Amino acid sequence: MPPLALAYVGDAVWELEVRVTLIDCGERRPQQLHRLAVQKVKANAQADRLHSIADSLSERERAVVRRGRNAKSRSVPRSATVADYRASTGVEALLGYLYLSGLTDRLREIVQLLLMDEEN
Repeated sequence: MPPLALAYVGDAVWELEVRVTLIDCGERRPQQLHRLAVQKVKANAQADRLHSIADSLSERERAVVRRGRNAKSRSVPRSATVADYRASTGVEALLGYLYLSGLTDRLREIVQLLLMDEEN
């Protein structure tokens, strides 16, 4: 599957995980939920998390991240550097790959690593 298609699915997976985590932490106000979610899903936050969990990834997972990172997209948001945007696309491609491959246990592990790093 093309890496940008994996990233498209992975973006939705990550967004949902972040939203559920915020609700589980007790936040209920819609404006606050949105503001906190945006901080966690923006490109530079994902890039930072990727760097911190890279050693926990298998060779196959690193290859998926690399494919996502190297995929050519048409534009980069003004709020992100090219490097951060590409790294975040790699994270999203990995999450999409795990989800679509039915590797739910590993998906949960990676999500927990990403969320754990966010808390620290």
